[in-house]
Formats: sequence, C-alpha cells, structure tokens
Amino acid sequence: MSRGIPVEDSCIKAFHELKSKRHVNTVIYRLSNNLVTVIPDFKGNLTHDELLQALPAAETRFVVYDLVFATADGARKDKIVLISWCPEAAEIEQRIAHSTTRNTLRNLLDGFQVYVQATDLSDLEYEELVSRTS
Repeated sequence: MSRGIPVEDSCIKAFHELKSKRHVNTVIYRLSNNLVTVIPDFKGNLTHDELLQALPAAETRFVVYDLVFATADGARKDKIVLISWCPEAAEIEQRIAHSTTRNTLRNLLDGFQVYVQATDLSDLEYEELVSRTS
C-alpha cells in the first residue's frame, strides 16, 4: 500500500456511481481541513464552465469528470478524466499533501481513461481536455 493520505470509502463509492453512469458527471474531492484524509466535496452534474468555476483559485482538488465530446466524424464519445488541480496559489502544506495523495487516488479510482495535472484553468480548457483523449 502506498503511503499517501487515506481516502474515504465514500470517495470510491462516488467514483463508481459516476463510472456506472448513474446521473452524475462530476465528483470533486478535497483534502480534509487538517490534511489527513481525502473527502468528497461535490457530487452531481456540472457543465464544463461550471466545473471550471467550482475549482478554487487557492486550494487543491481532485476531480473525476465524464467528458463528453464529438469526434471528427461527429460521433458522440465520453471519457472519464481524473484531474489533479493544484494551483500555484495553494498553501505549500496543501500542495505537498495533494502531491503525496495523487498516486494513491490514481490507484484507487480504477477505470478513468485520461489523467490531467492542472495548475491553471487554461490547462482545463474544453479543447485542451478533448485533445488529451486521443
């Protein structure tokens, strides 16, 4: 087992709910206030713009997002994206805890198809995410 921060079971449950397409397209996780565990922060449906607005400018988050897009031939596709949101403005203790947890979460959330590390909202522009799916 890796030495990252523990992840609450409810985080895994929320991921499986998204993965099984049960009316949820976004799950956002955060570190607890004392930085000792990963906890759910939001579960529901967000447009891409709402997702960007939901990310705090000075706090880290992990996001699982069901990205829906059209291929060049017009076919509808979706990919489950795991986003590691670690803005430069976050406190150093939070950034370190986030970093040590990243691999633990990646291993626990089995089934995401794209992994994105983001420090700025420009890293998460819609076209940028779609380009990473191919």
